Amino acid sequence: MKTEILGVQFDNLTRQEAAQRGAQLLAEDQFHYVVTPNPEFLLACEKDPVFRDILNKADLVLPDGIGVVYSAKILGTPLKERVPGVEFAEDMLACLNEMGGRLYLLGAKPGVAEQAGANILERYPNIVLCGTRDGYFRDEQDVLLQVAAARPDLLFVCLGAPKQEKWMARWGAHTGAKLAIGLGGCLDVFAGNVERAPESWQKLGLEWAYRLKKEPRRIGRMAKLPLVLVKAAGARARGKKQGGEG
Repeated sequence: MKTEILGVQFDNLTRQEAAQRGAQLLAEDQFHYVVTPNPEFLLACEKDPVFRDILNKADLVLPDGIGVVYSAKILGTPLKERVPGVEFAEDMLACLNEMGGRLYLLGAKPGVAEQAGANILERYPNIVLCGTRDGYFRDEQDVLLQVAAARPDLLFVCLGAPKQEKWMARWGAHTGAKLAIGLGGCLDVFAGNVERAPESWQKLGLEWAYRLKKEPRRIGRMAKLPLVLVKAAGARARGKKQGGEG
């Protein structure tokens, strides 16, 4: 079941349901990609219809940001829960570990993917880390050839939005991967460079506040959260007005 928020069609799933669906995609012998939009994505889509189309064509569209969940409530179409990309990634790693599958990590600064991979293998020893590549490249086809040669089952694409989503949409089917996930800065989390908020903060929907406390330079990005809520409120008001006129 889909829930539309400012033009983006989200899958209305719990984390467990998303993990089950992801496992199904990973088991199929064809390419699939998953996106994890936050409020910044929604604002970017207003100016970039190609980006919005790529999101809506994804096999799974998961609400990563609490601002997305709040917006859904404002619109009167609540989502079951927030499904952070890093948690969905963990669930897919657990699934890949059971399969003894192959993982490729693409993105972040030089050295980060390698460290992330080493940490992942400590926790999921049955995974085959078949390759890593940092996100600093110009020749997309060259990267595609490297990824395809590694023959991954699961591909983490961590280039930042909208670059990672556009890369998956353009090249993903040629990588040989069964499942690609756009994960932004998640490699820094897996590498241990960025600490997630304590679980108590996460349950209260305050992970954004914890990140801001740790990284004050993110204030500009965080300021977009209320803007999305205002736009959602405006969209609901317009819908009610049109309904009344009808």
